[in-house]
Amino acid sequence: MSNTPLSDLVRQGWAVVSYSVTDSGGETWQHNVLLARQGQHRILTLRKKMIGDGVVASEMDV
Repeated sequence: MSNTPLSDLVRQGWAVVSYSVTDSGGETWQHNVLLARQGQHRILTLRKKMIGDGVVASEMDV
């Protein structure tokens, strides 16, 4: 997984449609980005790793 998953998707032609942040309790923030490309939609969820540096990213097609 890349350290810049959102930038990588934008380079592939995905456009950011919407963005939200959720407090997952305590100090953990979950960032949700809705992306669109040619009629397709995808949600990218990002959060900081609990242990160590970096981010955890997951993608879901909707």
